[in-house]
Amino acid sequence: MTGTGGQQGTGEEQGQEQPGRRTAERFVSGADGVRLCVAESGDAALPTVVLVHGYPDSKEVWSKVAELLADRFHVVRYDVRGHGRSQAPSPLRGGFTLEKLTRDFLAVADAVSPERPVHLVGHDWGSVQGWEFVTVPETAGRIASFTSVSGPCLDHFGHWIGRRVRRPTPRRAAQVLGQGLKSWYIYALHTPVLPEMAWRGPLGRQWPRMLARAEKLPAGEYPTASLPRDAANGTWLYRDNVRQRLGHPRTDAYAQVPVQLVTPTGDAFLSERLYDDLDHWAPLLTRRTLPAKHWVPRSRPQQLSRWIAEFAAAAQEGAPAVGGAAAGRAERAGKGPRPALGKDLRTAGERFAGQLVLVTGAGSGIGRATAVAFAEAGARVVAVDRDPAGALRTAELARAAGSPGAWAETVDVSDGPAMEELGARTLERHGVPDVVVNNAGVAVAGRFLDTTAEDWKQLLDVNLWGVIHGCRVFGRQMAERGEGGHIVNTASAAAFLPPPLLPAYSTSKAAVLMLSEALRAEVAPLGIGVSAVCPGPVNTPITGSARHVGVGGEEEERRRARTARLYRLRNYPPEKVARAVVRAVLRDTAVVPVTPEAHGARLLSRLSPRTARALARVRPPL
Repeated sequence: MTGTGGQQGTGEEQGQEQPGRRTAERFVSGADGVRLCVAESGDAALPTVVLVHGYPDSKEVWSKVAELLADRFHVVRYDVRGHGRSQAPSPLRGGFTLEKLTRDFLAVADAVSPERPVHLVGHDWGSVQGWEFVTVPETAGRIASFTSVSGPCLDHFGHWIGRRVRRPTPRRAAQVLGQGLKSWYIYALHTPVLPEMAWRGPLGRQWPRMLARAEKLPAGEYPTASLPRDAANGTWLYRDNVRQRLGHPRTDAYAQVPVQLVTPTGDAFLSERLYDDLDHWAPLLTRRTLPAKHWVPRSRPQQLSRWIAEFAAAAQEGAPAVGGAAAGRAERAGKGPRPALGKDLRTAGERFAGQLVLVTGAGSGIGRATAVAFAEAGARVVAVDRDPAGALRTAELARAAGSPGAWAETVDVSDGPAMEELGARTLERHGVPDVVVNNAGVAVAGRFLDTTAEDWKQLLDVNLWGVIHGCRVFGRQMAERGEGGHIVNTASAAAFLPPPLLPAYSTSKAAVLMLSEALRAEVAPLGIGVSAVCPGPVNTPITGSARHVGVGGEEEERRRARTARLYRLRNYPPEKVARAVVRAVLRDTAVVPVTPEAHGARLLSRLSPRTARALARVRPPL
């Protein structure tokens, strides 16, 4: 298709088939008459989302996100001047200034949504442009919200450097040096001629393979064949803007609209510290973090599209930020009770808001506390337990704690087919879980010779096979989705030592620990983390339901009551374990001992296994 290059909003239109969607392309006249290729999908009567790509990309970097958003929004992508099917300015020098890019955006916005403001989303240099768009007076009233992904405002960046240089401390100097090292490519792109030669030569040919390997991106239509030309032209984005803006940053670069900042924690080009001062420049700021690398639109399209949709919908309704971010601001302002996550609430809210967390054994104790903790962070929660009333109550508590959606499921984790059905049902109703906590467990106490084969089977069916079923069902879903995830398996401090009178229980928990270690190594290349949480004595209902073998009913009840009393006196609450679970996912920790006893048991098992075996011979009073 060739465009007319006439008045903005005019030009031929052409339908391009996408899976389940129809995309129409047209040309719009931007600054200095440069023709911009614009792609639209979805119903034009719906709110408009404009997706702006970065360097060295074209609009196709957004294809997966656009497809996921098209049922709820009028989705618009356009090739930035000099990229994809858009015309390059002539001459190139001076043709890529942020002022001209702003006029391009306004031309596109006026063409696709002349009467209503648009929801702007930018990645990399698309985000750099977006910050310009939302901080200049020319765009007032044309933008309803802005989602920024991996691209800072150059003015904010300049002030960030200036503050740290004028008032240096060791930490500030390290931050500037760290970002300086990450920005090596900026210096290279300012070199005359050589970057263009590299992109039009070997680098352009090798880039798709390099990118797929470094970012673990799936194969597809991206990058496009125009990459060498796009990358060569796009060097002028840096040359026309970076030195001038970093050296002389604007002092009035305040965002005029709600801003959602999505920060991939594994970004090789941008430090997370670069956004530390952003609350000053964006008063209506919501922060999100992802365990991902730089090219989030390709590696995490489902999560990103969900956040875009939720944020745009909230902006349409004039609602505040949802989940943990809002709770964190309220807590810091002294409003409402202190949340169970404490100082971790803000970080957890940035990471888990809107994500789906499934917890087994959620009817009470550690499982319930974990479900509520993730709910405080704004996660959607599926509470699974074989006790219907317990699961239902946990879902109610999760909603009260701030979860945007919480559901109860009655399932026995030892039942393999039932767990397969739970996986299928969850996928159909809510999607693939981002975090799965295999927490369901039972306890059997007593001597090995008094523990029958049936006792062993009942214990292992829940404590080990329940974990295996959860890992198989939901681990497979995470792998097939291709966007990572995290699995947490509840083991025990009993996995570190051979505790007296708990041979069956400690065996099951040691197996869970080793299963977690093995699975972690296997699925790490898929971006899936696995953690084994190993609590010591925690005050939960499991002590009152534990089976004591080899004794009569009356003696069993006496032992249960005594154990429960000791755990109450120890009084280590399950909420502290839940906090450790959240931290384990945030930090991708492999093994997490919880309680001083658990830390001591792990240390002893490493430093002096002989002493640990000797302690196992000591018979506790019953």
